[in-house]
Amino acid sequence: MASRVGNTFFSGLFSFVLFVFLGIFSAEAAIKKYQFEIQVKNVSRLCHAKPIVTVNGGFPGPTIYIREGDRVLINVTNHARYNMSIHWHGLKQYRNGWADGPAYITQCPIKTGSSYTYDFNVTGQRGTLWWHAHILWLRATVYGAIVIMPKPGTPFPFPQPNREEVLLLGEWWHNDVEELVKQGNKIGLPPNMSDAHTINGKPGPLFPCSEKHTFAMEVESGKTYLLRIINAALNDELFFAIAGHNMTVVEVDAVYTKPFTTQAILIAPGQTTNILVRANQAPGRYFMASRSFMDVPIPVDNKTATAIFQYKGVPNSVLPSLPQLPAPNDTAFSLSYTGNLKSLNTPLFPAKVPQNVDRKLFYTIGLGKDSCPTCLNGTKLLASLNNISFVMPETALLQAHYFNLKGVFKTDFPDKPPKPFNYTGAPLTANLGTSHGTRLSKIAFNSTVELVLQDTNLLTVESHPFHLHGYNFFVVGTGVGNFDPAKDPAKFNLVDPVERNTVGVPTGGWTAIRFRADNPGVWFMHCHLELHTGWGLKMAFVVEDGPGPDQSVLPPPKDLPPC
Repeated sequence: MASRVGNTFFSGLFSFVLFVFLGIFSAEAAIKKYQFEIQVKNVSRLCHAKPIVTVNGGFPGPTIYIREGDRVLINVTNHARYNMSIHWHGLKQYRNGWADGPAYITQCPIKTGSSYTYDFNVTGQRGTLWWHAHILWLRATVYGAIVIMPKPGTPFPFPQPNREEVLLLGEWWHNDVEELVKQGNKIGLPPNMSDAHTINGKPGPLFPCSEKHTFAMEVESGKTYLLRIINAALNDELFFAIAGHNMTVVEVDAVYTKPFTTQAILIAPGQTTNILVRANQAPGRYFMASRSFMDVPIPVDNKTATAIFQYKGVPNSVLPSLPQLPAPNDTAFSLSYTGNLKSLNTPLFPAKVPQNVDRKLFYTIGLGKDSCPTCLNGTKLLASLNNISFVMPETALLQAHYFNLKGVFKTDFPDKPPKPFNYTGAPLTANLGTSHGTRLSKIAFNSTVELVLQDTNLLTVESHPFHLHGYNFFVVGTGVGNFDPAKDPAKFNLVDPVERNTVGVPTGGWTAIRFRADNPGVWFMHCHLELHTGWGLKMAFVVEDGPGPDQSVLPPPKDLPPC
């Protein structure tokens, strides 16, 4: 009898161990499949309906839930009249630029009636990222969240929240965005700014016809909530706050930070921020609100989007209170907030900051004018890095690199501007001619790179959020005025700088980033203000293959869209 009990016990134990083992194994290697149907749908906002491009008819699009270690297959079928490509913003896509998504950089777009499967692994990343169209201005409506849960049994390095919510901050235009952009390009001026900001696609009750277009989340007293906040706006850096409640920042761009408490956050287009908020105020209804930050006299959509943080049991008749957002031009808040962001830098989540640099790059950000006889003033606005306005190719750069196609791009992008000047002195309005070209910078595999991005007063200074594809980087320094290569590097933080994929270059200032070029391929770097990207404020790195068998670009998938 005893032996039978023992056998049953051991066979049960074996089954349990096998189950746990298989569970861990399958969790490590799960395949998650999604189907994205790109389709046009009529959507009504601000008392007015219009057709918009959507994924699966939703606005915003679906949230992708995955786990660190998963393989993800997302089949995109394009039923819209526009070409389409989708970028999985912040996913590193190791050796696998074919799944990165920017049109004409890593792939040619998916034509109407065609499909393409984005096939990628999620390795060594967990947290909040997002996806969006990466062609024309279609990301105005084609966007959604990516939530990467840690591996099973790996807790968050902060108190476990009772519940979580995704908040996508966006912009809404009355008119067809692509038509507005076409008109703007025709006359050489920026298109009309957006008519509303949105939270999860809804502007909130401060806008006409928006009572039913208001996002609300119900909370219970004493409970803690994790808010995954994404700035999906096209052209606006945004403040966000919740009336009466402090927030604790715990992650940015899917990297854990040292927690700090704040009454408001600042988030640039392309960035994500995870915050903890405790429902510890008198039960009521509290507005969550977002509004633009702009600290130079450039017109922006300054209207406030709102959603409702609503305590359980409180009737909808109770009027919500508004939070105190920083002033729209509060530079001091912007600088102090970004100064508070630091990597967690623990043994489990170390900050592997390159201490030595193989390649130093210095890029100036400039606005300019080109002659344009058909435009309104005989000129059109453009933008440049190191005085080069980037020209998009007709063949995808990664294909040209992989198949060694000649004549698509040059690898002579300069490491510094053609001539030094007082970058942030008085506004420069003469000699704004800029060279044009599809010029890339070649980087040796596994080399360490330091890039200083310097804003300039060509036409005007302005804050620019820069996004690097294929990598995270460490923000080792930032400052106002001209970068001083003799004095500023001594102040760099090489211990626990924030690690992210999109960084704001301050108005009339500079930002220094470092990364190790260990991901071979062609990787886009651009301003994440759609207006400036369209004007040419972009370039790409060609990171060479390494010597090892798993250090070269993977072969392209069979269904890669043709050029």
